[in-house]
Amino acid sequence: MAVNLLNSFSFELPTRVEYGVGVAGTLLDTLRRMGAKKILVVTDKGIGRSGLLVSISMQLEQGGLVWEIFDETAPNPRDYNVRDGAKRANLLGADCLVAVGGGSPLDCAKAIAAVAPRGGAVRDYAGKDKISGDVIPLIAIPTTAGTGSEVTFGAVITDTREKYKFTIKHPRLAPRVALVDPKMTVTMPPALTASTGMDALTHAIEGYTARVSEPLADAAALYAIELIAKYLKKAVFEGQNLEARAGMLLGSILAGIAFSHSDVGAAHCIAEALGGQYDLAHGVCNAVVLPAVMEFNLPECKEKYARIATAMSIVYEKLDDGARLAVEAVQKLAADVNLPAFSSLGVHAADFEALAKKSALNGSNPNNPRRMGAGDYLKLLKKLRTAG
Repeated sequence: MAVNLLNSFSFELPTRVEYGVGVAGTLLDTLRRMGAKKILVVTDKGIGRSGLLVSISMQLEQGGLVWEIFDETAPNPRDYNVRDGAKRANLLGADCLVAVGGGSPLDCAKAIAAVAPRGGAVRDYAGKDKISGDVIPLIAIPTTAGTGSEVTFGAVITDTREKYKFTIKHPRLAPRVALVDPKMTVTMPPALTASTGMDALTHAIEGYTARVSEPLADAAALYAIELIAKYLKKAVFEGQNLEARAGMLLGSILAGIAFSHSDVGAAHCIAEALGGQYDLAHGVCNAVVLPAVMEFNLPECKEKYARIATAMSIVYEKLDDGARLAVEAVQKLAADVNLPAFSSLGVHAADFEALAKKSALNGSNPNNPRRMGAGDYLKLLKKLRTAG
């Protein structure tokens, strides 16, 4: 899977990234520069309980802006969350959204930004490039180091009737501005730090190895892997370590840039099927299945896996050894940060065939580096169950 330098590619990053300790305190200045007057803050109840909204609310009050908080976003945001948020945005006459939280509020806000001006159901916009015209401008303030949603073009939403996750994707969905402040991630508990961190690692590895990967995204992915390998354990076990939090947040952004300009693969296909069926945490699902997917993909990824090993500071002599050691290192990292085993997720063997079919139908499946059909996914799920 060496890079073909004669291949064409395009790279677009509509989001202006403002990164630094305390940068969330510049929200009011950012809103003023954008000319925003009526603001809907999209978040979840957990962020409200954490106290992270206090400084946000103070800035909005200080600016004399009209604003409301929509905190009904669920983990794995639902189609009805988007519907209700779009109604609130329209009733307010919102001319800007501010998303505060992890991937769920950020993705929900992106979808609200698209649905509110044009109506319909969010499922109407599933797929790529189905959004024409303007969306409500969005400012993203991430509070987790995981999804990279503050710099990506897509939003993943759960169809509650079909129990299926779908993606809407368009460059217009990218936030206008991302205020990326390591201090906003310090309140994450260890388990959430671990799962979101492994989610970011999955983005980087799958973005790097996807069949549609390209050089600029590859560079971002490799640096993301280096940062996450260096800082994840520190961030999990030394939660107040601001350098570790900063390293993870930067790694998450770079991983987001990587996979949004490339794609993901089979780990995400399985994780989204599991999340849609069982409402499981996306990062946990990715972490649990990633090593098994890497092992399956290894014959097609030896060179890139060896470079991943180098990014993780692993010394090796032969290419095959480096590739194998990368798979083992990812598995060990997941164990070191106490990610659960597959057997603990409550997945029923009776659902395996349906999960395998949903995984194979996922829009990212064709870009997995090794071709996979429903039968391959079924074998992988059975292997995961056997391994525990």
